Amino acid sequence: MDDEQLWLVERTYTDKGLVSLMYATTDGERCLHKQRSMNMLRQGADVTAATEADPADLESVEDAETRERYASEATKMAEQHDPDEAV
Repeated sequence: MDDEQLWLVERTYTDKGLVSLMYATTDGERCLHKQRSMNMLRQGADVTAATEADPADLESVEDAETRERYASEATKMAEQHDPDEAV
């Protein structure tokens, strides 16, 4: 099965020196959580507007309000950025 494209919808900084990234499909139905260290990002590892993932690795978004917010944010990112663009 082909990988699915997801768009960055949320970025949260933790007190443990990590950046938590949430990517979602444009319909807001599925998401993928990634964590990156602040050190890695300072050394030039980019956070991109989109990522691709195996559909089997995606989580379902159960909450309707969250699903709506993710759909809105993912659509906005898709309209304003190229997938590989650093954001």
